[in-house]
Formats: sequence, structure tokens, C-alpha cells
Amino acid sequence: MKKKLGLNKKKFFPVSMPDVTRKDIIAVNKALKAGWISSEGPEVKKFEKNFSKYIGHKYAVAVSSGTAALEVAVKSLNLKKGDEIIVPNFTIISNALASIKQNLKIKLVDCGKFDWNMDISQIKKNISKKTKAIIATHIYNFPLRIDLLKKICKKKKIIIIEDAAEALGQKLNKKLCGSYGDISTFSFYANKQITTGEGGMITTNNKKLYEKSSSLRNLSFGKKDRFNHDDIAWNYRMTNIQASLGISQLKRINQIVRTKQKIGLEYYKRLKNNSNLYIPKIKTKYAKNIYWVVAILILNKKLKIDAKKMMNKLKNEGIATRPFFWPMNKQKILKKYNISKNASFPNSNYICKYGLYLPSSLKLKTSEINFICSKINKILKK
Repeated sequence: MKKKLGLNKKKFFPVSMPDVTRKDIIAVNKALKAGWISSEGPEVKKFEKNFSKYIGHKYAVAVSSGTAALEVAVKSLNLKKGDEIIVPNFTIISNALASIKQNLKIKLVDCGKFDWNMDISQIKKNISKKTKAIIATHIYNFPLRIDLLKKICKKKKIIIIEDAAEALGQKLNKKLCGSYGDISTFSFYANKQITTGEGGMITTNNKKLYEKSSSLRNLSFGKKDRFNHDDIAWNYRMTNIQASLGISQLKRINQIVRTKQKIGLEYYKRLKNNSNLYIPKIKTKYAKNIYWVVAILILNKKLKIDAKKMMNKLKNEGIATRPFFWPMNKQKILKKYNISKNASFPNSNYICKYGLYLPSSLKLKTSEINFICSKINKILKK
């Protein structure tokens, strides 16, 4: 008797899979049937309205990606060449690129070893009279203490760009992340809490920043003569099709957050007693862990296992993983800009070598988490 195809094939656990429901598909089909394909469709405006209401900002501008949101947000501030902007050293490169493209002088700030967000005390030390803005990015699990940062920035009249791409649905002191910034940015990439495939959003309470952002994402068409453009801008528009998916997904954001937290709890229970690794806890005094990704940090160097070796071992078990961000001070493409040339970034350098994150799709089962954790505990023996 012939063996069935795939009978002995090892099960594969992807890092993340988008959760597209029947209702999502119906919403997209409805938009398609209506004939609205481009960014001129009504769903874009509806998504912006619904999203701004959810976050608690007056205005929202839908764009083509989280990176586009950052680039538009930074340029909307009208900063001058050579103005200083503080950027996390441990983050996605988009934070730095958005600043470089506006000819700003970047100051990098190291993260905490165990919370991975910018160190507030280091931010204070890096602020100078030339500092005009800070990109305040929430990383992976717990939010940056942007509530404390706001107090500092208010005194010194520094603008906060809150990068909440990884923190949609996350709350800091019971207030949603993304609502703290003078201008805030979000991503709807396939691995985010809600997705539009590719896509992003900018929110603000400032009408001038809203109007400037709206113009910049749409080629800054002339107010008087349409094709006599007002600024060097981009075509960073979101399509009506994407917006229809975003509207549908946003309806269940609270459910998605609860599911993510449940997945994180299951991992935490199984890995917290392994002294050779660190996994963020469930909550602190100021926030519950949203577990956008379930991230772990290898602590015991004597095991001679770094993130790359760990990832290869898990790959052999059918478990996909991702490494932590490569810090800005180590980015080869940024070296010619002499960013924070003589500064030290011990925490970023360590976690980039020893940090990785694990499968956390919304449909991940407890039995599957148990299997993944058993392999991790076996490799990093308790």
C-alpha cells in the first residue's frame, strides 16, 4: 500500500500568518464590485475616520506603508537641514531613513537590555538646544514610557513622532499607544495586529500637520493649479481595496489583542523558569504585554548558542523564527553618515546577537506552543 503524500512530512510553524476572515473577504469583494479601486474610493476616508476615532486623535491620513507614514510624518514637521532628531538605536531602519532623507542630524539612543525600548535617561543626556524632534518607537512587547518622555519634551518644546507600528491596541496607563504623539505612525503590514497587506496610517490632533501630511502622501498637487506641485512629495496613497480590508479588521482589534496576550501567556508559562533565557513577563505597573511578537533573549553565553545557531536548530524542527533588529550603529549603509560615531550601545549590540522571536500567529494552538517550547527548553537546557 502506497504511503500518502506528506504523511511523514514535518509540520511547519511560520512566524506569523495574517488572519483574514470570511467577513474580511466579503468587505473586499464589496469594494471591488462597487468599482472603487484607487485611493479616491470612499472606504479610504471611512477607514481614516474609524481609525482616528479608535486612537483618539482628530485626524488620520492613510498611506501605503508604515515606512511611508514615517517619511511623511518627519517631513511634515518642516525641520531645517542639520536640525537634530533623536532616534532609537534598536529599531527598524525606517526610523533612521526618514530622518536622513530630510537631512537631519541623527542622535542614536541605546535601549534597555530587557525592555528593548529607548532608555529615557539616555534620551535626556542626548537632548541639546538643536534637538527638534524625537522618534519614540514602541518595540515588540511593552510600550516605551512615552508618558514620561512627553513631560520632558513639553518643557523643551521638542516634537514627538510616536512610532506605534508594533503597538496597535497596546495601552500605556490605560491610554492607547499612538495617542501620545504630536504626530503618530502605524503599520498594517501582514504581520501586524491588523493588516491591509501593505499599508500605514498617520494620526494627529494638529490640523496643520494633518493638512501637510495629506498633501505629501499625494504628490503635493497644487492648490491653485493641480499639476503645478507645491512640494517634493510622494505617491504614498492607500487604495480603496486595502482600506476596505482595514475597516473590517479594525472591528475586531480588541479580540486580536486578547488572543495575542493569550498566546504570550502560554509561552511565558512554559519558558519563564528556564534560567538560560529571558522572556518578557505578562504585565508591569504601567502596561499589559501585548506580545505583538513573542520574543526571547538568550542569557547564558557558556552554552555557545547565539540567535543564529538557535534559529537554525529550531528550523530543523520545522519552527520558523526571526532575529531581532540589526541596530543602527551596525548598519553598513549608515556608516558614511557618521551617526553617533563615538557613542556606545552595549544593550543593542547584545540583544541583536542573542535575541529572536517565535511563531505567534493568531490561530496558533496551545498544543503547538507546547511543542515549540519543549524544543526551546531542550536546546537551552534548564
